[in-house]
Amino acid sequence: MKIVISDYAWPNIDIEKDYFKSKSIDLDVSSGKEDLIDKIKDADGLLFCFQDIDETVLRSAKNLKAAQRYGIGVDNINIKVATELGIVVSNIPDYCIDEVSDHALSMILAINRMIVPDSKMVKLGKWNDVKKSNRVFRLSDATLGVVGFGRIGRRLANKAKALGLNVIAYDPYINEEVYDGVKLVSFDQVISSSDILSLHVPLTEETNHLISYKELEKMKENTILINVSRGGLINEKALSEYLKSGKVRGVGLDVMEDHNPSSTNPLFEYENVIVTPHTAFFSQESSEELQIRSCEQLYGVLNGKKPKFLINHDVLDHPDVNLI
Repeated sequence: MKIVISDYAWPNIDIEKDYFKSKSIDLDVSSGKEDLIDKIKDADGLLFCFQDIDETVLRSAKNLKAAQRYGIGVDNINIKVATELGIVVSNIPDYCIDEVSDHALSMILAINRMIVPDSKMVKLGKWNDVKKSNRVFRLSDATLGVVGFGRIGRRLANKAKALGLNVIAYDPYINEEVYDGVKLVSFDQVISSSDILSLHVPLTEETNHLISYKELEKMKENTILINVSRGGLINEKALSEYLKSGKVRGVGLDVMEDHNPSSTNPLFEYENVIVTPHTAFFSQESSEELQIRSCEQLYGVLNGKKPKFLINHDVLDHPDVNLI
């Protein structure tokens, strides 16, 4: 049996090496798409992180039974083709709840309290020139709107409420007026009523450019916008143009439309935009947990066990798939 790792986002794969060695399973690591296409030809299982697992890659895998995502989002694998080929796709959606919610909250606090620009001014010797005219919310007077009230959205809401924020949320899959102590409202309401708007939804055809020209115009003046989910949720061209109006209090992004954005990206010109390189998920503890659980879930599928976090449920109808 053979496992291929397409890519990973931590210092080493010692955990994976030890795990699969103990199971007498061969492990190989690719160095880019072309190498992956070659190495996946005889692989039984795939571990992937940010690599695009497109139709070409999947159809090259003549023996592949399972593809395990290192993480939550599965927008970088062709689910339709995987299902057609009888490849079981799974993820780990509950491993970094605290890390991502902490990151979103950190961005909210940093933007609201002017941490980055004020620190920059002090280091330039301009202690007495720090502006006091910019809008700063008293948290107990502000409303946080959470778009997507899943595990991370709910954890952020609980932390925000502890700081005194009023919290509302939008989630089309929750049919209750109040859930986990938070009032559920319409999408238009959460957009127009929030002082701080935080996005926690997957990237799909429906959510692509969820925030664009129309939504930005509906936002309250001085809104703080946070995205720690997927870059495609925000139309960056629209956001860049809207930032010119001066109506946006600040933006915190851990993800962007381009996974490796150019230094000339127009959003980087704005002092009130904070960007981190898709690190919201990270802590030593979360990474190790992700590595171990990904190995375990992939190994289980290869040995006939239905994964706890199955993505393509229709694959169970495939004649070559027999999971218990």
